[in-house]
Amino acid sequence: MTPWRPLSARAAVLASPDIDTDKILPARFMKGLERHGLGVHLFADVRTGDPAYALAADRAIIVAGRNFGSGSSREHAVWALTGHGIRCVIAPSFGSIFAGNAASNGLLLATVSDADLATLADHLAAVPDAPVAVDLHAQEIRTGNIMVGFAIDPAVREALIAGLDDIGRTLRHQDAIAAYEAAH
Repeated sequence: MTPWRPLSARAAVLASPDIDTDKILPARFMKGLERHGLGVHLFADVRTGDPAYALAADRAIIVAGRNFGSGSSREHAVWALTGHGIRCVIAPSFGSIFAGNAASNGLLLATVSDADLATLADHLAAVPDAPVAVDLHAQEIRTGNIMVGFAIDPAVREALIAGLDDIGRTLRHQDAIAAYEAAH
Protein backbone atom coordinates (compact mmCIF):
# COMPACT_ATOMS: atom_id res chain seq x y z
CA MET A 1 0.00 0.00 0.00
CA THR A 2 1.00 3.58 -0.53
CA PRO A 3 1.51 5.78 2.55
CA TRP A 4 -1.33 8.24 3.14
CA ARG A 5 -1.06 11.46 1.15
CA PRO A 6 -2.87 14.67 2.06
CA LEU A 7 -6.35 14.66 0.56
CA SER A 8 -8.25 17.67 -0.73
CA ALA A 9 -10.95 16.79 -3.23
CA ARG A 10 -14.59 17.15 -4.13
CA ALA A 11 -17.06 14.87 -2.38
CA ALA A 12 -20.10 12.92 -3.49
CA VAL A 13 -22.99 13.01 -1.03
CA LEU A 14 -24.83 9.68 -0.79
CA ALA A 15 -26.50 10.29 2.55
CA SER A 16 -29.02 7.43 2.51
CA PRO A 17 -28.47 4.95 5.35
CA ASP A 18 -27.66 1.27 4.83
CA ILE A 19 -25.87 1.48 1.48
CA ASP A 20 -24.77 -2.14 1.32
CA THR A 21 -22.00 -3.81 -0.65
CA ASP A 22 -24.48 -5.05 -3.27
CA LYS A 23 -25.44 -1.43 -4.01
CA ILE A 24 -21.78 -0.40 -4.03
CA LEU A 25 -20.90 -3.17 -6.49
CA PRO A 26 -23.68 -5.47 -7.75
CA ALA A 27 -22.89 -9.18 -7.35
CA ARG A 28 -22.83 -9.82 -11.11
CA PHE A 29 -19.52 -7.93 -11.28
CA MET A 30 -17.89 -10.04 -8.54
CA LYS A 31 -17.10 -13.13 -10.55
CA GLY A 32 -13.33 -13.18 -10.26
CA LEU A 33 -10.50 -12.34 -7.92
CA GLU A 34 -9.09 -9.54 -10.05
CA ARG A 35 -9.23 -6.23 -8.19
CA HIS A 36 -8.50 -4.01 -11.18
CA GLY A 37 -11.22 -2.68 -13.47
CA LEU A 38 -14.09 -2.82 -10.97
CA GLY A 39 -14.33 0.96 -10.54
CA VAL A 40 -16.33 1.33 -13.75
CA HIS A 41 -19.10 -0.76 -12.15
CA LEU A 42 -19.32 1.24 -8.91
CA PHE A 43 -23.00 1.81 -8.05
CA ALA A 44 -23.89 0.35 -11.47
CA ASP A 45 -27.56 -0.21 -10.61
CA VAL A 46 -28.16 3.31 -9.31
CA ARG A 47 -25.77 5.36 -11.43
CA THR A 48 -27.41 7.36 -14.16
CA GLY A 49 -26.16 9.08 -17.28
CA ASP A 50 -27.17 12.40 -15.71
CA PRO A 51 -24.07 14.62 -15.31
CA ALA A 52 -25.55 15.87 -12.03
CA TYR A 53 -25.36 12.36 -10.51
CA ALA A 54 -23.04 12.53 -7.51
CA LEU A 55 -20.45 10.09 -8.87
CA ALA A 56 -20.63 11.19 -12.52
CA ALA A 57 -17.77 13.63 -11.92
CA ASP A 58 -14.40 12.88 -10.40
CA ARG A 59 -14.85 12.64 -6.64
CA ALA A 60 -12.36 11.11 -4.22
CA ILE A 61 -14.54 11.36 -1.11
CA ILE A 62 -18.00 9.98 -0.34
CA VAL A 63 -20.13 11.49 2.42
CA ALA A 64 -22.52 8.68 3.31
CA GLY A 65 -25.29 7.75 5.69
CA ARG A 66 -25.14 5.41 8.65
CA ASN A 67 -24.11 1.76 8.15
CA PHE A 68 -22.27 2.28 4.85
CA GLY A 69 -20.87 -0.98 3.47
CA SER A 70 -23.18 -3.33 5.33
CA GLY A 71 -23.96 -6.68 3.79
CA SER A 72 -21.70 -9.32 2.34
CA SER A 73 -18.06 -9.87 3.15
CA ARG A 74 -16.89 -9.47 -0.44
CA GLU A 75 -13.78 -7.32 -0.73
CA HIS A 76 -14.78 -6.43 -4.30
CA ALA A 77 -16.88 -3.48 -3.06
CA VAL A 78 -13.76 -1.83 -1.61
CA TRP A 79 -11.83 -2.60 -4.79
CA ALA A 80 -14.57 -0.89 -6.84
CA LEU A 81 -14.45 2.20 -4.62
CA THR A 82 -10.66 2.52 -4.78
CA GLY A 83 -10.69 1.64 -8.49
CA HIS A 84 -13.04 4.57 -9.07
CA GLY A 85 -10.61 6.86 -7.24
CA ILE A 86 -12.40 7.02 -3.88
CA ARG A 87 -9.85 7.49 -1.07
CA CYS A 88 -12.14 8.30 1.86
CA VAL A 89 -15.70 7.56 2.97
CA ILE A 90 -17.16 9.76 5.72
CA ALA A 91 -20.14 8.30 7.61
CA PRO A 92 -21.52 7.79 11.13
CA SER A 93 -20.94 4.02 10.97
CA PHE A 94 -19.74 1.25 8.68
CA GLY A 95 -20.37 -2.45 8.18
CA SER A 96 -17.77 -4.26 10.30
CA ILE A 97 -16.48 -6.62 7.61
CA PHE A 98 -16.43 -3.77 5.08
CA ALA A 99 -14.37 -1.71 7.55
CA GLY A 100 -11.78 -4.47 7.82
CA ASN A 101 -11.59 -4.81 4.04
CA ALA A 102 -11.22 -1.03 3.68
CA ALA A 103 -8.35 -0.93 6.18
CA SER A 104 -6.59 -3.76 4.34
CA ASN A 105 -6.84 -1.87 1.04
CA GLY A 106 -5.92 1.68 2.06
CA LEU A 107 -9.44 3.16 2.00
CA LEU A 108 -9.93 5.64 4.85
CA LEU A 109 -13.23 5.32 6.71
CA ALA A 110 -13.77 8.48 8.77
CA THR A 111 -16.45 8.03 11.44
CA VAL A 112 -18.37 11.22 12.26
CA SER A 113 -21.41 11.98 14.40
CA ASP A 114 -24.87 12.18 12.84
CA ALA A 115 -24.87 15.94 13.52
CA ASP A 116 -21.50 16.42 11.80
CA LEU A 117 -22.66 14.31 8.85
CA ALA A 118 -25.73 16.56 8.50
CA THR A 119 -23.53 19.68 8.65
CA LEU A 120 -21.21 18.35 5.93
CA ALA A 121 -24.07 17.13 3.73
CA ASP A 122 -25.94 20.44 4.04
CA HIS A 123 -22.83 22.43 3.13
CA LEU A 124 -22.07 20.19 0.15
CA ALA A 125 -25.69 20.41 -1.03
CA ALA A 126 -25.33 24.20 -1.04
CA VAL A 127 -21.82 24.18 -2.55
CA PRO A 128 -21.51 20.86 -4.46
CA ASP A 129 -18.01 21.50 -5.79
CA ALA A 130 -16.55 22.72 -2.49
CA PRO A 131 -13.17 21.17 -1.77
CA VAL A 132 -13.09 18.87 1.24
CA ALA A 133 -9.77 18.38 3.03
CA VAL A 134 -9.22 15.24 5.10
CA ASP A 135 -6.30 15.39 7.53
CA LEU A 136 -5.62 11.88 8.81
CA HIS A 137 -2.85 13.03 11.15
CA ALA A 138 -5.12 15.54 12.94
CA GLN A 139 -8.30 13.48 12.36
CA GLU A 140 -10.08 16.52 10.93
CA ILE A 141 -12.30 17.21 7.94
CA ARG A 142 -12.55 20.77 6.61
CA THR A 143 -14.76 22.37 3.98
CA GLY A 144 -15.65 26.03 3.75
CA ASN A 145 -15.74 27.37 7.31
CA ILE A 146 -16.61 23.93 8.70
CA MET A 147 -14.25 21.70 10.65
CA VAL A 148 -15.32 18.38 12.14
CA GLY A 149 -13.28 15.71 13.85
CA PHE A 150 -13.51 12.04 13.02
CA ALA A 151 -12.80 8.77 14.76
CA ILE A 152 -10.65 5.95 13.46
CA ASP A 153 -9.08 2.91 15.10
CA PRO A 154 -5.54 3.96 16.12
CA ALA A 155 -3.95 0.85 14.58
CA VAL A 156 -5.75 1.44 11.27
CA ARG A 157 -4.74 5.12 11.33
CA GLU A 158 -1.09 4.19 11.91
CA ALA A 159 -1.18 1.59 9.12
CA LEU A 160 -2.75 4.02 6.63
CA ILE A 161 -0.21 6.74 7.46
CA ALA A 162 2.66 4.26 7.02
CA GLY A 163 1.10 2.55 3.98
CA LEU A 164 1.07 -0.88 5.59
CA ASP A 165 -1.34 -3.67 4.75
CA ASP A 166 -1.91 -6.68 7.04
CA ILE A 167 1.32 -8.35 5.92
CA GLY A 168 3.29 -5.12 6.32
CA ARG A 169 1.97 -4.66 9.85
CA THR A 170 2.97 -8.23 10.68
CA LEU A 171 6.45 -7.79 9.20
CA ARG A 172 7.04 -4.84 11.54
CA HIS A 173 7.24 -7.48 14.29
CA GLN A 174 9.46 -9.86 12.34
CA ASP A 175 12.25 -9.87 14.95
CA ALA A 176 9.83 -10.65 17.79
CA ILE A 177 8.20 -13.38 15.70
CA ALA A 178 11.57 -14.94 14.91
CA ALA A 179 12.57 -14.82 18.59
CA TYR A 180 9.31 -16.48 19.61
CA GLU A 181 9.69 -19.19 16.96
CA ALA A 182 13.27 -19.86 18.05
CA ALA A 183 12.17 -20.20 21.68
CA HIS A 184 9.33 -22.60 20.92
